[in-house]
This record gives sequence, structure tokens and C-alpha cells, in this order.
Amino acid sequence: MSAEEPLFRVVRGVPTAEELAALVGAIIIRSRPAAAPAEAPASAWARSGRPGNSRGWRAAGLPR
Repeated sequence: MSAEEPLFRVVRGVPTAEELAALVGAIIIRSRPAAAPAEAPASAWARSGRPGNSRGWRAAGLPR
């Protein structure tokens, strides 16, 4: 593929500039590898119910 060749072409219809921009954006997003979503840190309340927590659920509402 040379630099002169288009990456894609419209074979039917006459898309508007906005439609072409949306298509290009969708192609770019789909061509990127999916990133794993970042996990939010667990709240003190959620941590209090986990096994191995020595502080217990009562401590979740107390200030540190």
C-alpha cells in the first residue's frame, strides 16, 4: 500500500463531512487495543466486610 492509496473508500452513497468524520472516528477507536478499566479503590465500608479485616464493620464509620 502506498501513501497515495486511501485506507478506505465509500462505494455507495454520498456521505456528508460529519458522517465521514464519524466513520473515521469509529475506525480509529476500533483499531486501538482495548485497555483494561481502572478499578476504583474500595471504600472503608467495603473493605470492612472482607475476610481478614481485623477492624470489623464498626470501624468503617469511624474517622481515621
